[in-house]
Amino acid sequence: MTEITRDVVIIGAGAAGLTAANDLKRAGLSVAVLEARDRVGGRLWTDVIDGAMLEIGGQWVSPDQDALIETVAELGLETYSRYRDGESVYINAAGELTRFTGDIFPVPPATEKIMVDLIDRLDAMVAQMDPDRPWEHPDAEALDKISFEAWLYEQTDDKEAVDNIALFIAGAMLTKPPHAFSALQALLMAASAGSFTHLVDADFILDKRVVGGLQQVPLLLAERLGDDVFLGQAVRTLEYSDGGVTAISDASTGSAGTGMTVRARYAILALAPVLYDRISFVPPLPRLQHQLHQHLSMGFVIKVHAVYETPFWRDKGLSGTAFSPYELSHEAYDNSNHGDTRGTLVGFVSDQHADDVFRLSADERKQRILESLSHYYGPEALEPVVYYESDWGSEEWTRGAYAASFDLGGLHRYGADLRTPVGPIHFACSDLAGAGYQHVDGAIRMGRVAAEAIIGQARA
Repeated sequence: MTEITRDVVIIGAGAAGLTAANDLKRAGLSVAVLEARDRVGGRLWTDVIDGAMLEIGGQWVSPDQDALIETVAELGLETYSRYRDGESVYINAAGELTRFTGDIFPVPPATEKIMVDLIDRLDAMVAQMDPDRPWEHPDAEALDKISFEAWLYEQTDDKEAVDNIALFIAGAMLTKPPHAFSALQALLMAASAGSFTHLVDADFILDKRVVGGLQQVPLLLAERLGDDVFLGQAVRTLEYSDGGVTAISDASTGSAGTGMTVRARYAILALAPVLYDRISFVPPLPRLQHQLHQHLSMGFVIKVHAVYETPFWRDKGLSGTAFSPYELSHEAYDNSNHGDTRGTLVGFVSDQHADDVFRLSADERKQRILESLSHYYGPEALEPVVYYESDWGSEEWTRGAYAASFDLGGLHRYGADLRTPVGPIHFACSDLAGAGYQHVDGAIRMGRVAAEAIIGQARA
């Protein structure tokens, strides 16, 4: 068992933890970052699968994500725009495909009007919300007691309009069925991106990618920390008092190392809140935190990567962007790598659909998913040269994707306490963010907030 002493111990080597560690070190505080995995990055993971570079985790950079954009630039990384030339495709409930341009799906005029009205209404409600304080929205309590799906049906009985508006929050973002989270949680998701309109606009929310992969952000941040990052260290016990903290780790499964004991003045939990219960706190966390954390759960989505010899859809005049709340893969995009002559499609299978296909064999699941993609792009989509499914639900140190959200009533009831430190223990991850919620941008923001708080306390 290795024993070391530091000013701050950070548990989790994702973007939040590594940002905090770098900020703390620049301020003259000593740090140790303990990571259970054998790699840094958390939910950022760029890997080569069968000769193809794939973004297994997060990958996009949006124009509003100032913290991420600043970090990418400061690290000397380059970005490139997602391919978007040509027409998008939409499939309705009858299975009919329509090519279109713009943000509004090609639906009947009456449905289109309802969708536009709903987007305008949601934008007006989002404008009343501070994403860092959603519980202070004028209608927070009422909106948190009704599911997003039920709220939509209170506005209209047009099922296609409801299905499509719900898609932008449920399938595309929270990755839970729209009956499983509140209207207030939906507004927070939109407010975190600036507006509901931004979520509707794929060219905004999925704007750019980093050349070489987004995992370079945590990799380069970790490089600056050198020997202060310890991989394969699963923290099992965190003792704390007014005098400081002691983090005790076991060597993770497969690690050749031994466990560690880190004594520090402060700790930052920089991991998803659904993982807090993997740590034994001594003394136990306060009752409020015990209750709060039980009302948060991860969503679930399969990110499907299909690589082809060429981006054949471009020859058909298609951008690669595809949507349908009635397809197994509810959305898909051209995800071809910078400078690569091959074409890559990325599709997403969300919430209950993901549950269902994981009850199938791997071969049958692949067949079903590729068949769904072929409905958008044609029979060529059935024959990728590389196929891979990102399954974060099976990851021991993640347990879902993209992030944790509250159940009905949880955000209004507990949101104000989500980031509140417990003695010397601070919390930082994308799941706790306002702006940039469940994105790398939010993780960086929360890392900065936690570091700033500790620096202020250390200097007091």
